[in-house]
Amino acid sequence: MKLQMIPMRVLGDERGSLVAVEANQDIPFPIARVYYIFGTLEGVERGFHAHKTLQQVAVAVRGSCTMVFDDGKERVELELDSPAKGVYIGTRIWHEMKNFTEDCVLLVFADQHYDEADYLRKYDEFLKFLETT
Repeated sequence: MKLQMIPMRVLGDERGSLVAVEANQDIPFPIARVYYIFGTLEGVERGFHAHKTLQQVAVAVRGSCTMVFDDGKERVELELDSPAKGVYIGTRIWHEMKNFTEDCVLLVFADQHYDEADYLRKYDEFLKFLETT
């Protein structure tokens, strides 16, 4: 599965901490889009899609959530609970997000601009896409 934990470079001193993120260094691709998810209500699950070509890195910069990844052969659950680590999500990976804490802010770096045509929003279509590519 095209997943990899990405350590963030935490800098700081007695005043506090800072994480600087640079494309093609900390993030393994050029960054075309950045977005964040916040204010997710208790019990709400999100995601439920895959991308044909988009690559992403997700970081819980505050709070935590569980991410579920599926490559059509295996499912893996990871807890994102630190602004000092992210997860690289490669292409063709179904992902779901759940167990958001009330204060969760999930920051995502993507290598492409938004393109609805890149989404696979139904799990059976995702599996069919994997079989034909």
